[in-house]
Amino acid sequence: KRPKLIAKIKEIFNHHQGRYGYRRVALQLIKEGWNITEKTVRYWMHKLGLKGIRCNKRKYSSYKGTIGKIAPNLIHRDFF
Repeated sequence: KRPKLIAKIKEIFNHHQGRYGYRRVALQLIKEGWNITEKTVRYWMHKLGLKGIRCNKRKYSSYKGTIGKIAPNLIHRDFF
C-alpha cells in the first residue's frame, strides 16, 4: 500500500539497531519531512513485526537494612 513509507520505517529501525520504537521512528520521519502520525507508524511497525528493545527495570525492593542504631540497655531491664 505504501512501499516508500514501509522501506523508510525499516531503514530507520535497522539503522538504530532496533532500539527505536514507534514514537521515535515517527519523530525521525517528521524531522525528515514526512507528513505522518504516530498511529500510522505504530500500525505499520506492528504489521512488519518491528518491536523496539526494552530495558529491564530494577525490581522493587522494600528492604532497607538496619536503619538507625539500637540504644544500649543501661538499666538492664528484661521485659520478657
